[in-house]
Amino acid sequence: MTVTLLGATEIRSLAAELDVTPTKKLGQNFVVDANTVRKIVHAARVQPGERVVEVGPGLGSLTLAILETGASVTAVEIDHRLAARLAQTAVEHGVDPERLTVVDADALRITELPGEPTVLVANLPYNVSVPVLLHFLENFDYLQRGVVMVQAEVAERIAAKPGSKIYGAPSVKAAWYGEWKLAGTVSRQVFWPVPNVDSLLVGFDRAEGERGPIEERRRTFEIVDAAFNQRRKMLRQALSGLFGSSAAASAVLVSAGVAPTARGEDLTVDDYQRIAQHALSAAED
Repeated sequence: MTVTLLGATEIRSLAAELDVTPTKKLGQNFVVDANTVRKIVHAARVQPGERVVEVGPGLGSLTLAILETGASVTAVEIDHRLAARLAQTAVEHGVDPERLTVVDADALRITELPGEPTVLVANLPYNVSVPVLLHFLENFDYLQRGVVMVQAEVAERIAAKPGSKIYGAPSVKAAWYGEWKLAGTVSRQVFWPVPNVDSLLVGFDRAEGERGPIEERRRTFEIVDAAFNQRRKMLRQALSGLFGSSAAASAVLVSAGVAPTARGEDLTVDDYQRIAQHALSAAED
């Protein structure tokens, strides 16, 4: 049986049936265009037989496009009404129920994913997109690649490279896990309701092997946060609170081969990791 996708009329009908009004609080903007959801799935290179995790499936338009490829889906949905209806919608559209697992939970709180999916595909709520991405990359090391649709400004920040004005803490933290790049544009008109911001697709491929142990990652992220909390200051000043003084910060930076007069936006994730390694080493002495 062929999987069919949701159209704009059916999406509104489903929402009315469930008494669902898209809310800003949950960042709900439903995609009502079949070509757009297929574009997202194509950008994620989803293959038959793969297991995909989708965060915030909503009424199921993107879910069905993923299932159309022959992949299986683990869908994580925080809205109980939407979570309860999704499996029925999938069956009504020609999906073998064995290929869909619905997890009724807050994506920021889960620590296990049924089926250990290797691909992440999602239309992420604007207000939690970066925390959700980092939570999933931190907790689910079997995720190897993914494409998510987020607010354009967020996508550009995540994919930004050192030296640019939009390069910041999300850029460095995302880079800890792998390579990120912009993967396509999305019109405002494909959403219901139409949002007042632009959206972009951003994709990642996870680097092979673990970059470093948990303690090292946590220390690196602390240093990243401190550096960008005062991004206009030189690193020796921005990190002085973290290390106890400007002199102590300078000593760690010099030992890591980083100029104390550099600024946070000048450093790569490798630079930050090296500072963390020297800071941890100095703390042990």
